[in-house]
Amino acid sequence: MLKQLRPVLSLLAGVSLLLLGSGLLNTLLAVRGSEESFSDQAMGLIMSGYFVGFFVGTFLALPLIRRVGHIRTFAMCAAVGSVSVLLHDAFATPWAWGGLRILTGTALVILYTVIESWLNATTPPQNRGQVFAVYMVVNLGALAVSQQFMSLAPASSYLLFALASVLVTLSLVPVTGTRFGPPEVQQVKRLGIRFLWRIAPLAISAAFLSGLAMGAFWGMSALYASRIGLPTSEVATFVTAGIIGGALLQYPVGRLSDRFDRRRVLAGIVGVAAVSALLIIPASFASVEFLYGAIALYGGLAFAVYPVAVAHLIDHLESGDILPGGSALLLVHGIGAAIGPALSGQLMSMAGASALPVYFAAVQGTLFLVAVWKMHQRQKDETTGEPAQFVPMVRTTPTALEMHPDDSEQSPDLTPDVTQGTSEESDIHEEDREPPPSQAAQS
Repeated sequence: MLKQLRPVLSLLAGVSLLLLGSGLLNTLLAVRGSEESFSDQAMGLIMSGYFVGFFVGTFLALPLIRRVGHIRTFAMCAAVGSVSVLLHDAFATPWAWGGLRILTGTALVILYTVIESWLNATTPPQNRGQVFAVYMVVNLGALAVSQQFMSLAPASSYLLFALASVLVTLSLVPVTGTRFGPPEVQQVKRLGIRFLWRIAPLAISAAFLSGLAMGAFWGMSALYASRIGLPTSEVATFVTAGIIGGALLQYPVGRLSDRFDRRRVLAGIVGVAAVSALLIIPASFASVEFLYGAIALYGGLAFAVYPVAVAHLIDHLESGDILPGGSALLLVHGIGAAIGPALSGQLMSMAGASALPVYFAAVQGTLFLVAVWKMHQRQKDETTGEPAQFVPMVRTTPTALEMHPDDSEQSPDLTPDVTQGTSEESDIHEEDREPPPSQAAQS
């Protein structure tokens, strides 16, 4: 394994530093915003700003890389990201933070795109599955560890913002110092969302609703913990517990989805997730250990929804459509993630902190009803070719999907321009394409 990873260790180090900085900043803003007496509605909009920037950045990344190259793009966006982190402390107002979150999200998604396209180009096709798995472990591990930096200083101090900025800046060192040349940027075909809806509507529904839930988790869970009176160190542990739960349960849940009808497994996941979300409310009045257990159970199930949706979509795609189809699904998930914090923040401002677990339960419960409805429409799920293999993953950029093990026919040096996949002009030939007869029935 080490031999396969040696060529990409510098890139993995770069992304881990980025995630340590961005993960720390995300929780730090929730705690600091609470101390600044920002309303829940304002915090929800601020946190949505990050995902809006993340969405916008996917459209800017590849044109910018084509124009100035990978190294210059990374250096420029790392500088912008590092400065924007520091400015959060200098201008602690809701409007300033909202703009800075959009700027930070835009810069970070471009940074991730540079690293992921480089990872894909550097990794031989036969090793892509292993590298993809390690990359997901690095993602979740760095996000979990970053929460513990909150115990180093009060949220009101400058130190934590400086630390987050330093971590983002340090990501420049391993990435710009790599001895491997940057990949060539090319284009591939695109698939429209309407086409995907015709062949796998449950995958589209699951991606959007998972985005609503996970956007709220990343944006508002730390604020929820702060609102119920947890000290800063326990707020960090609360978020860490949810991430660790997501890391531990994805694989066993995924194995079930590989063995049984994914629609039934998905319905089971979200049904139990809805119940576990409601358990967070009484847990907040019990012991802190019970609370950690409740959020870990919810995170373990909620984190598995999006990768099951990806596998379900791949079940209904021809091999050459996996990459563009997965990229379109990622955009649907991103739209939901941008809406989630704002919507849940509005509910928290109206009904208090307990509205967040209720929101989680409502979103997962809605997906449960959609899954049951789709199973009622058709008892057997008709797939195309060999069933896909579940791969534990978190939402990332479209370029990372090239390393997905089921995407075996893609060239290892191909960095697709899939971020424009919903534009009318580029998608018209795919939107009008009829799905194969085996896919025509709704899944």
